[in-house]
Amino acid sequence: MLPQPHTTILQNVARGLLGTFMVVAGTGHLTFQRQAFQAQVPDFVPFDKDTVVLASGVAEIGLGLGLLLLQGRNRVRMGLGLGLFYAAVFPGNIHQYTHHLSAFGLDTDAKRLGRLFFQPVLIGWALWSTGALAKRRRKA
Repeated sequence: MLPQPHTTILQNVARGLLGTFMVVAGTGHLTFQRQAFQAQVPDFVPFDKDTVVLASGVAEIGLGLGLLLLQGRNRVRMGLGLGLFYAAVFPGNIHQYTHHLSAFGLDTDAKRLGRLFFQPVLIGWALWSTGALAKRRRKA
């Protein structure tokens, strides 16, 4: 069973920002950025690109709301889930870079490459802001 995490004010603010970002990004998947997100879906994904974008948008909204609303052990689980989500969508970032696809202001290979290095930051942000990293350190 996961212990109750202790998080600092800075972690709480960071979690609130990340949760808000996820809700906005998820809303973008469902509405105003729907077509742009389709460019990130790799061709090897065996589903319709629009369906993948819609499903990931719903997941992002759910994860974002979870970050904003859940407490205790459930918050740690949400951090772990979001970290896994970021890892799961990383092939889309690679696809955008290797296929030179412009979207979200990433209109050069240098910017797209830089975006690849931001994905581990997002994973760390999700784990740290929810107390999941501290939980792992206590367990080790």
